[in-house]
Amino acid sequence: MKFVVSQLAYFLSEGQVRRNIKALVQYLIFLGGVILAYTVIFHVLMVTVEQQDHSWLSGLYWVLVVMSTLGFGDITFQSDIGRVFSVVVLVSGIILLLVLLPFVFIRFFYAPWLEARVRMRAPRDVPRGTTGHVVICRWDSIAPGLLERLRLHHIPHFVVEPDPSAAGRLFDDGVPVVTGEVDAVDTYEKLRLQDARLLFANAEDTTNTSITLTAREIAPTVPIVSIAASVDSIDVLQLSGSTHVLPLAQRLGEQLANRVNAGHARCHVIGRFHDLLVAELPVHNTPLSGQTIRQIRLREHARINIIGVWERGRLMPVHANHTLSHSSVLVLVGKDEQIARLDELLVIYDTNENPVLVLGGGKVGRAAGHALRRQGIGVHLIEKNPALQERIGEAADQVFIGDAADRQILSRAGLDDAPSVLLTTHDDATNTYLAIYCRRLKPDVRLVSRITHDRNVEAVLRAGADFVLSYATLGVNSVMSILLDSELVVLGEGIEAFHVDVPASLNGRTLAETAIGAKTGLTVVAMRHNGRLETTVGPGTQLSTGATLITIGSTEQRRALTELFANGG
Repeated sequence: MKFVVSQLAYFLSEGQVRRNIKALVQYLIFLGGVILAYTVIFHVLMVTVEQQDHSWLSGLYWVLVVMSTLGFGDITFQSDIGRVFSVVVLVSGIILLLVLLPFVFIRFFYAPWLEARVRMRAPRDVPRGTTGHVVICRWDSIAPGLLERLRLHHIPHFVVEPDPSAAGRLFDDGVPVVTGEVDAVDTYEKLRLQDARLLFANAEDTTNTSITLTAREIAPTVPIVSIAASVDSIDVLQLSGSTHVLPLAQRLGEQLANRVNAGHARCHVIGRFHDLLVAELPVHNTPLSGQTIRQIRLREHARINIIGVWERGRLMPVHANHTLSHSSVLVLVGKDEQIARLDELLVIYDTNENPVLVLGGGKVGRAAGHALRRQGIGVHLIEKNPALQERIGEAADQVFIGDAADRQILSRAGLDDAPSVLLTTHDDATNTYLAIYCRRLKPDVRLVSRITHDRNVEAVLRAGADFVLSYATLGVNSVMSILLDSELVVLGEGIEAFHVDVPASLNGRTLAETAIGAKTGLTVVAMRHNGRLETTVGPGTQLSTGATLITIGSTEQRRALTELFANGG
């Protein structure tokens, strides 16, 4: 009962609702006036024309029976004028009672009441005693993946949604949400921001600045991670109080540029585990192509561990008999000098010095172009919009204005000789189309693509892309690396690095006995214990309580590992 009263109180407190109720009441008054007028006319006609005497209550009864089309027939008119009046009452009743009344009731009362119920479902504050939580300032493309990772690490989290209706729908979908304005002090007081672990400002640059300034009034020391759509906004966000600023579009371009084949064969460093580098080595045009992992003997020659193999955008587990193809990309772990030694061995191979072809001159494409040119790699860029030509500036050695789907434009830009093609448009369908087109025109080219929506990953891979990375995945990995104070390692779409504490139930057992790889699909790449990082892990590696396993795999595989540990292995 208390809940119903509170709902009605909230419902009636809104100005638009009060106006709706006023309109509904006005209609009911009009309807009552029509019924009263028909009752008077009925009484007059019965007395003067029909020569019948009926009470006023009988007149009201007749009007309601006729208007509602029930038509009992116990009281009827015999004269023509009476029957004409009956028809008028019947038709008006159909319109006013059976058509307009339900519409007016639903439009001005029932629908707003349902909407108010949706609005009321979303909480206005976090539970009392909440601490160590993460506050996410907007439900965007990054938020779903970030929430999934936070659940895996058992970190409480809340999304701020200004629109109560949208917040109610998120709440119904199981999202921990609090409704409130993202730039209001009251919102962050109710979120207990001073006790939070991190604030993620993922709105527009101007809004993020306002969020940061507001949050600092409540929580001067809580870390704030802000997204910067423009590189020029980084300084402003830092000055406003952001602890970390993530120019994700620029970083996405740099990550994509790190995955191309160009110049001499070499390892592309993509991250670091303490004193170990994580790198990728394209097999294309090297002696490794056509050999098995056992035959190449990288561990013996360069003391480097292979932790995975990319095959057409899919990370495959390491098997000794896995045969490498020209499209294979090895994922390696080793020290700086070991990676450098491997580069020296491979420097004579794959000497394609032709420019890399970048399709799309937006923020991501320009960032990729700048990153490639800093590495001494030539860049040819195709952009459809002539207005962006001036912005491209030093991002490319040569810019071609035109449609990348035009074969003549691609030929002029150098597709026939390009070692790699970067697909950086913001439209997934366009990138998928261009992947198919470029793969058909040059089957051996390396295709690296960005995507916007996770649901399109498989489509782009089927189209022929060798590597795919999304803005959302990079955002999730970046925030989690800051939150967990770990190294940022971006392996690829859907593949992440996880740190997993060894439970007491596995103490003293070997990796082979736990069968972690066979049961979950995760690859254990290293183990940290007593401050030391051991990278030569294998089936005989013994686990101990207090150690941390460093694994790579998907979120689903990480969840399977959690269930495995919960069941004692």
